[in-house]
Amino acid sequence: MRPRVAVTAGLERRADGRERAGVNAAYADAVARAGGVPLLLAPLAGDVPPEDLLAAADALLLTGGDDLDPALWGEPRHRKATLIDPRRQRADLALAAAADARGMPVLGICLGAQEMAVARGGRIIQHLPDEPGARLDHGGAGRPRAMHAVAVEPGSRLARIVGAEPLQVNSTHHQAAREPGRGMRVVARSPDGVVEAFEDTDPRRFFLAVQWHPEDLADQPRHRALFEALVRAAGEFRG
Repeated sequence: MRPRVAVTAGLERRADGRERAGVNAAYADAVARAGGVPLLLAPLAGDVPPEDLLAAADALLLTGGDDLDPALWGEPRHRKATLIDPRRQRADLALAAAADARGMPVLGICLGAQEMAVARGGRIIQHLPDEPGARLDHGGAGRPRAMHAVAVEPGSRLARIVGAEPLQVNSTHHQAAREPGRGMRVVARSPDGVVEAFEDTDPRRFFLAVQWHPEDLADQPRHRALFEALVRAAGEFRG
């Protein structure tokens, strides 16, 4: 059986008032092309234990979306913040914590990276254009994606996956991790110093977060390698 990767889904309200759970197909496609089986997890209204939701999975992929509630790290909401549905926030953070407690491989992308930071007690920059020193165009909601390089920390798990040379990434975020949380280390930054990736300090753990969107660049070997590494780690975790 191929390794199974749980993929978090978002919530949106339709014009007729009904809610729809879904995810950009690029996430599922990237997992499948890497040899895994994507299992979509909708945020549920009931209190389903996250351990039950993860029981059929070998790894967790936390996907992108809007913004976390800054009350989680003790700040008032920035006027530019667009909060995700509270049910998704509760579900995603519970899944991140449960997967972390089990030692399950986790890859976080954009919002998913920020969820991993907050789940470990970290803090988020709410609006990069207001941040001193954040000079690059990092994109943002409703705008075309920017492209820029990131410097990858030699010797990191990320470097072993994508290589230690500078990596060109896409960018569509107005937030980023200020502090990546307990037991995490920064392993990639943009030229203006914004945190672009972080990972667990334990080299045995696949607990890796990236701020860009590799699912949309999965035709490029270095970005596809992130999903291939996640699927390999999922197979090892199951074994």
